[in-house]
Amino acid sequence: MSDEVNPFESLQEQIDDAAAYLEYSPDVLDRLKHPERVLETNLSIEMDDGSIEVVKAFRSQFNGDRGPYKGGVRYHPQVSRDEVKALSGWMVYKCAAVGIPYGGGKGGIRLDPGEYSADEMERITRSFAKELRPLIGEDRDIPAPDVNTGQREMNWIKDTYETLENTTEPGVVTGKAKDSGGSLGRVEATGRSVMLTTREAFDYLGKDIEGATVAVQGYGNAGSVAAKLVEDLGANVVAVSDSSGAVYDADGLDTSAAKDHKIETGSLSGYEGASEELSNEELLTMDVDLLIPAALENAIDGDLAEEVQADVVVEAANGPLTPEADDVMTEREVSVFPDILANAGGVTVSYFEWVQNRQRFYWNEQRVNDELERIITDAFDELVSTYENTDAPSFRTAMYVVAIERVATAAEQSGIWP
Repeated sequence: MSDEVNPFESLQEQIDDAAAYLEYSPDVLDRLKHPERVLETNLSIEMDDGSIEVVKAFRSQFNGDRGPYKGGVRYHPQVSRDEVKALSGWMVYKCAAVGIPYGGGKGGIRLDPGEYSADEMERITRSFAKELRPLIGEDRDIPAPDVNTGQREMNWIKDTYETLENTTEPGVVTGKAKDSGGSLGRVEATGRSVMLTTREAFDYLGKDIEGATVAVQGYGNAGSVAAKLVEDLGANVVAVSDSSGAVYDADGLDTSAAKDHKIETGSLSGYEGASEELSNEELLTMDVDLLIPAALENAIDGDLAEEVQADVVVEAANGPLTPEADDVMTEREVSVFPDILANAGGVTVSYFEWVQNRQRFYWNEQRVNDELERIITDAFDELVSTYENTDAPSFRTAMYVVAIERVATAAEQSGIWP
């Protein structure tokens, strides 16, 4: 894994790569490579023992030409200003890639949630929500879950905002619990779009998903759901991993049992349904038909990419390949289907949740899943069409061509306000 590659610079390089296939002036493209604003704040929190701790938090609003800013909030020790800038930018182009009328935002707090009690995490979250209050709103900026956050944190943000604003506004965040205005199908949405992208990719490439061997790096929500859903397609998930390492069985793992073990023990280590344990690097370089990187950005750098043996890579994480790794994969003719399509199920169903909140009319789960499938498969068809009708060297570049063109068109139509 590369810890040195700046994710914001990776984003900008991806935009530059796609811009070579578009006819926009450098000033227009430069505007699309930088966030409009970034909040950086220090939160002073009272701990359970009465002491005060200061934690750093961020919110980046990258581009709002196509709609309100949209993006998750993550809690992780590696959260940084450049990371949230990159993630907010990826969100802009993810929304544009699948035709969702949002811009891009991202937030984070630099901490390890495992070191804090539930009461401390509530105080931290509500303190952050208070800082976000002037920026967010269902027509302005809509946070959502991300790494180490979920329904609980979104419910706290929603309640803090509504209390301070003396209003009822469930659409101020998405990813809420169902009884707080959440949407059915939201928890599984990111993993479901990974599965749909995988299904369409194997069909397009003329490969059979039935019996295909799969390795999944990262076994949080996205990775575990994707693993179960590709297993349901008939694939053979032979290896999965989390931060503790990987578990492997040539005959296939029971993805649900592995998830249960992780929930019960806190890690995949010691899972009895596996024949052996491996390192994360060993998983990433296994000889499998499909590799799903579903952890954090920069999981595969240029050196590691030389050793990747998978025929197809579908990105469940944001930015799991460095630009150098991307170049290596392209040169080696490994088919990489990019994050801005593959993991777009989360923001797509967040959009559905936002629509339902505003209408005060809620859909059943089948409708959510059907609408998600339509949007992802339509976007995949657009990706393939662009890939085949341009000289784009990779599926990632082709998807960025589609996305950048949509954002740039919206920007030009809006004009520049004096």
